[in-house]
Amino acid sequence: MFLQKAKDLGNRMMPAFSTKSGIPYSDVNIKTGRAHAPRWGPDSSTSEVTTIQLEFNDLSYTTGDDKYKNAVGKVRRHVHDQPKKDGLVPIFINAQTGKLRDPATISFGARGDSYYEYLLKEWIQTGKQDERLRRDYIEAMEGMKKHLLRKSKPNGLTYIGELLSGRTFSPKMDHLVAFISGTLALGAHHGLPTDHLDIAKDLLVTFNEMYVQMPSGLSPEIAYFSTDIDAKTDIIVKPPDSHNLQRPETVESLYYLYWLTGDKKYQEWGWNIFQAFERHSKVKTGGYCSLNNVRVAEPSCKDNMESFWLGETLKYFYLLFADKNLLPFDQWVINTEAHPLPIHKH
Repeated sequence: MFLQKAKDLGNRMMPAFSTKSGIPYSDVNIKTGRAHAPRWGPDSSTSEVTTIQLEFNDLSYTTGDDKYKNAVGKVRRHVHDQPKKDGLVPIFINAQTGKLRDPATISFGARGDSYYEYLLKEWIQTGKQDERLRRDYIEAMEGMKKHLLRKSKPNGLTYIGELLSGRTFSPKMDHLVAFISGTLALGAHHGLPTDHLDIAKDLLVTFNEMYVQMPSGLSPEIAYFSTDIDAKTDIIVKPPDSHNLQRPETVESLYYLYWLTGDKKYQEWGWNIFQAFERHSKVKTGGYCSLNNVRVAEPSCKDNMESFWLGETLKYFYLLFADKNLLPFDQWVINTEAHPLPIHKH
């Protein structure tokens, strides 16, 4: 039954690919089959169109119908052929023309993040057969090191900034970027450059500090990093960015780093984060809430609980604290929504 439902949903999503370029529209009505660009502009997010490959590949594998993997494979090849900045991509792409927007922000945060994640994970999922995926991933990580990877002042926290309009560096890092520590470590496990693990560890120190340095013990949605050697603190949180949405990315990377290194400090960091959620986010009548302002010792609740709190954050806590690695990294690849998919041997 579940396979039939997956096939039905896949079929209902296929009209999104009916564009001149093959790049899917961002929106599709799964009842009418009508697909279109977002209401706010003509472009799809780059991460949207490059974060369906694992799922559609697996759907083709389980159903025996290649149309799903063919559709997303065309997207992957098209984006591969687009000009980039040392492997880095703008966060928007036009579904009709197939062109990456230039100028546009380059970011490992919102609208860009899982493009990089899926380069690695699709390579792993498909038995490391597609050399283009490996090359594109390594080139992107080298581009990240060249253009985005910096040290804050005065204490030298490692962070990944953004390029506004693809050119101007901004010392801004979303909590979303925390996925990259786990991704870099996973790549090193699968034989990619060993310095990726070193960068993963350095970045994870920073992501943990985004929790530790807040009075609530929980991370803000966005942080800026000081470039002033005389600054009193490395991490700057602006009022509009001070909320916490129960995001999973830091816990996700703690999971990867713990099971890949065996260093128990990652479990300890995760336990401290979990305890902070228990203190501030747990609702007496049931459930957990997002929080308004992590810069105060007792943040107030937003009137919502994010779906990824259950689907991802708590799942990664469970995996982090398990007695053994329940999803061995040579057998499973975990998609961006924390669903495990089998690695297919070729």
